[in-house]
Amino acid sequence: MMMDGHQARAALEYHAPDRSLHEHWDELCDRYVPVAVESSIWRYSRGPQPGDPEQGWKLHVAATVLTAGQVLQAVAPLLSSRGTLYKAPVSLYELDKLNSGVFYGYSQVGKFLTVYPRTTEEAVLLARELHRLTRRMNAPAVPFDLKYRADGCVYYRYGAFKGFEVEGDKGERTYAIRDPEGNLVPDMRNSAATPEWATDPFLPARPREASVQAVTPLRMTFKAFRALAQRGRGGVYQALDLSVMPPRLCILKEGRKDGEVSWDGRDGFWRVKHEQRVLRELRDVGINVPNVYSSFRAEKNFYLAVEFIEGESLEKWLVRKRRRLSLAAALRRGVELARIVSHIHAAGWVWRDCKPGNVVITKGGELRPLDFEGACPVDRPDPLPWGTPCYTSPEVADAFRGQSRLPEDLYALGAVVYLLIAGRPPDDSNPLPLEEVRRNIPRGACRVVADLLDHDPCRRPGALVAAQRLEESLSCQISRRC
Repeated sequence: MMMDGHQARAALEYHAPDRSLHEHWDELCDRYVPVAVESSIWRYSRGPQPGDPEQGWKLHVAATVLTAGQVLQAVAPLLSSRGTLYKAPVSLYELDKLNSGVFYGYSQVGKFLTVYPRTTEEAVLLARELHRLTRRMNAPAVPFDLKYRADGCVYYRYGAFKGFEVEGDKGERTYAIRDPEGNLVPDMRNSAATPEWATDPFLPARPREASVQAVTPLRMTFKAFRALAQRGRGGVYQALDLSVMPPRLCILKEGRKDGEVSWDGRDGFWRVKHEQRVLRELRDVGINVPNVYSSFRAEKNFYLAVEFIEGESLEKWLVRKRRRLSLAAALRRGVELARIVSHIHAAGWVWRDCKPGNVVITKGGELRPLDFEGACPVDRPDPLPWGTPCYTSPEVADAFRGQSRLPEDLYALGAVVYLLIAGRPPDDSNPLPLEEVRRNIPRGACRVVADLLDHDPCRRPGALVAAQRLEESLSCQISRRC
């Protein structure tokens, strides 16, 4: 799921508690991080000073959009009283983007406050005090950083404080630090490795944590060997399921505790557990979604093991074919997808993320739908936006007023069928009519796609009706009677 800026702001504006969080955050920023930088997502506690180091042990204090104000209010007086430089996001909206891991990169997840101690000794002192002030507050994990204490939200790493860059082997620019000889070397922000010349000063100050880890299916039964996706709310991995003989391939979905917390408090843990329920209910009525093999909790997270479907996504299939399908092939796939969506709706669910990347074409040529973390019941609409740009209906960005989310699936269905026929997705604001994009398209197909993409949700035909109308166009195309 990706929510664009307009959608996120609309979600923030609708929920009264979120408005108060937003207003409180603005007040805290004015008080504690008053220095704004043009075109930056960060605000600073003060401007640069001559004694500020170029690099060293930096501290990160993690927070969710719901705990950010509490965390800043707890630690800012200490940091400000010492004159320590630190930064925070300009808004909770930017923190939401940071914690998603999508907009600014996975390595930025959880980096709510960044603190720049002037010396190693100050870093050790501040880590201890920041942990004391924020202990047990809810927060996402910071990838690639070292955690100061198991029950806290303080992390640390050695890195650059200022924006030096070096050129990599392939010509790319990357952040840099200086080695003891003064040479610029890459600052590896996507690795937990500490430079070989830097000794970790936090280890002696930390009490020994229990080294015995609980035995869970994550260690004994499922062996993940490839990460397919990583974002704030969790990862998706290809894994071996050793609970059966011979072992079978599976997909292991991870829902992280406090990962990518939304404005209503739902996190990655909740999302993946919710998807388990949706998959089971859809399979119970005969919809061919991935089979659930197992679920379990491990290391505070929730894991769901599901069937690995051999094939390729509709998205990759279209790329491989350079999006050049015959009209008959495009209509045939459109009919199949429309029938899948109609079955999901008949089962009482709204998919909310119908897109080519969430449909697999099996080796036998069958379409199978995936990814139901954002699904909601037809009769209990979710108050928060969900979906992917290009396949998200215009009204999803409007303030939610309890209307059904079902028409959003119909718009997404229309967008996918448009892509199948036209070879490109429709423009969000004013899509060109299909007949202006490609010649000789059956009139009925043009009309049904236009109806599905109508900006008035009430005018969109149901998925079953759309399937029937597309099937009529397919018959017409095959017999060349149109």
